[in-house]
Amino acid sequence: MSKRYPMPIPFGWFHVAFSDELSVGEAKPIRYFGKDMVLFRTQSGEVACLDAYCPHMGAHLGHGIHDFMGKGGEVQGESIVCPFHAWKFDTEGMVTDVPYAKNIPPKVKDKQCLKKYPTTEENQSIWVWHHPEDLPPSWDVKPIPEAQFDNEEWGDIQIHRKVINTHMQDIAENGADPAHFCYVHGTVHVPDVAEAVFDGHSRNVVLTSKMTTPQGDINGRIEFASVGPGQSVTYFGGICDTVLLGNITHIEDEVVEVTFGFIQKKVNGEVPVGGVNAAIIEDICKQLDEDTPIWENKIYRKLPILCDGDGPIARFRKWYGQFYIGWSE
Repeated sequence: MSKRYPMPIPFGWFHVAFSDELSVGEAKPIRYFGKDMVLFRTQSGEVACLDAYCPHMGAHLGHGIHDFMGKGGEVQGESIVCPFHAWKFDTEGMVTDVPYAKNIPPKVKDKQCLKKYPTTEENQSIWVWHHPEDLPPSWDVKPIPEAQFDNEEWGDIQIHRKVINTHMQDIAENGADPAHFCYVHGTVHVPDVAEAVFDGHSRNVVLTSKMTTPQGDINGRIEFASVGPGQSVTYFGGICDTVLLGNITHIEDEVVEVTFGFIQKKVNGEVPVGGVNAAIIEDICKQLDEDTPIWENKIYRKLPILCDGDGPIARFRKWYGQFYIGWSE
């Protein structure tokens, strides 16, 4: 099957797990950016991400004899342990012990022998930096106040995941394409683009639209904010205050994982159950399902024929292009 998208995987920070999905002393196999990796948390709480395969005999560090118990790889202290011969590696990818040998082989002694991917924890999430040329991070993950563990005004994150056969740029482009809301999602009105700012690694797009409710028409507001290609947050106002952490990560070239994390504001100390709160989340997930068959069956038009009713698609693409190596519009 030929590629539908000419773009490579962009570089940046990408969500790979929520913080509470990786316990102290736990190791998990993960696959993103077309690469097998192992994600683990040491006994001190540090998170690390390394290439998955042991340089000794090629065993996957995220799988082992404990797989049948659902435990994945093994962590001892500040090192991850190979399940095959118990070689140990620290968070920098260096050998710390070969338990059955008198000496660590000179080829790997005091040398990094497993690639280390920069990681950070922010917004209750674990992020991995991907760059095809292995350049270090050039910006930080933006803290979202509503997503902090100690924010008592907002509820717990409600998670929704979906794997889609597409390129992540096409998904992100929806925020610059208000016209599709009417024809794909059945909104009564085409939202107005009230604001569109593309500045450095960040973008902010504000859409406004009238929404019909049992209580009458309400002026709704949707604000899309991104830092880099992998981190996005959407603020929904007008009916029920809802924050959507919309993170997209490439698994393979044209396969992405969409991770939605919904956070809703508490009323009298509790997040209302059911009603409007549940309906908003259900509708957003329904919109993702409605978009999916289009994304999975379209091609990328490098020079689309745009009209005066389209949103800031050209400006969005110019902004997004900065995150590619070896490709441009």
